[in-house]
Amino acid sequence: MIDHTHDPGLQSWVASARFHADFPIQNLPLGVFSPLAGAPRGGIAIGDEILDLRALHEAELLDEEAQAACAACMGPSLNPFLALGEGPRRALRDAVSALLQEGSDERPHLLHRASDCLMYVPAHVGDYTDFYAGIHHATAVGKLLRPDNPLLPNYKWVPIGYHGRASSITLSGDVRRPNGQRKPANEDVPTYGPSRNLDYELELGIWVGPGNALGTTLPIAEAARHIAGYCLLNDWSARDLQGWEYQPLGPFLAKSFHTTISPWIITPEALAPFRVPQPPRPEGDPAPLPYLQDDADQQGGALDLELEVLLTTPAMQAQGLGPHLLSSGSATDLYWTPAQLLAHHASNGCNLNPGDLFGTGTISSPSPDGSGSLLEITKGGRAPITLPSGEVRRFLEDRDEVVLRARARGAGAASIGFGECRGVVLPSAL
Repeated sequence: MIDHTHDPGLQSWVASARFHADFPIQNLPLGVFSPLAGAPRGGIAIGDEILDLRALHEAELLDEEAQAACAACMGPSLNPFLALGEGPRRALRDAVSALLQEGSDERPHLLHRASDCLMYVPAHVGDYTDFYAGIHHATAVGKLLRPDNPLLPNYKWVPIGYHGRASSITLSGDVRRPNGQRKPANEDVPTYGPSRNLDYELELGIWVGPGNALGTTLPIAEAARHIAGYCLLNDWSARDLQGWEYQPLGPFLAKSFHTTISPWIITPEALAPFRVPQPPRPEGDPAPLPYLQDDADQQGGALDLELEVLLTTPAMQAQGLGPHLLSSGSATDLYWTPAQLLAHHASNGCNLNPGDLFGTGTISSPSPDGSGSLLEITKGGRAPITLPSGEVRRFLEDRDEVVLRARARGAGAASIGFGECRGVVLPSAL
């Protein structure tokens, strides 16, 4: 999967793309944007600019396969493009890389400054599923609830997930504190009001490409080819609402109020140099059942990504303090590979569709400095943290801003990033 488009020495005639932290020419992620006084259409991030795929198609600079792929990116969502699969996606990547690389004819009329553009959710999300594939998060949370039995017996056998609410998925921006029923242990009856224990969750988002027909499955050996790309995902969680309502059926209002994603789809092709073996399971853990076991997936189905969560408050900004690093971890801490999540989701005959979105579940590391949620960092609010400003946090307060970041680094490869996933907590509407 690694080819000339990954050459670490490759540079672009787009000046801002040279050694860009997130979007050098080796990345070329896709999204939906609108320029000034323009309609939404597909674009590709290159440095601090966006390549306009509608304008590129109209310029007729591409070969037949790449031109057809570009045509699928001209509307307000990328669902038609995601449905095409890896062949057309590779063709467009190859053509755009050649177009933008140093030495080719410069065509600045195809570019827009990203700061002048609006970004949109890149695809219409028909269905959203959130998994629970971060074993260190599951163990840490389990210890808070069941100290002697943190992981339930099924965890190491079956990828745990639930169907979330697609309508409340947005890009970076404001997040309204949700209302709901709350019943702390020291209260006899529940009350209704704003969540007191608002939290974030650090996750990767997985965009589904070509789907499967209802009643059919996705064999594990083929599942990775149905992944169209990745993003960052913050599965905002109202822990007090969750603790009261999740018995016996699971997440509902505590999760459905908002999910924030980063705007760019980072393609599997861009991440090819950063594929690594899935870490071996600890001794004594069961091997995946045959429908989830594929040697090629185990040898290269994990992603080596550095993940960060940062927090900014109004008081920190007033004091001139930069964002505070809450945690730093790795995507290799997932217990299941992305391909296993897709194969399991379709294993009962459930039909996946282009533009469906999966969350991996909260990604935490074994060490405390890699915890992917405040629930873990503050031990359920019982061990508050002190910020550089002197403020104390159990959970998120109004006007706090959470920033998620991801970066892929590797020997012999140009570093690429995902862009930021940001959210500012607004007060409840009550």
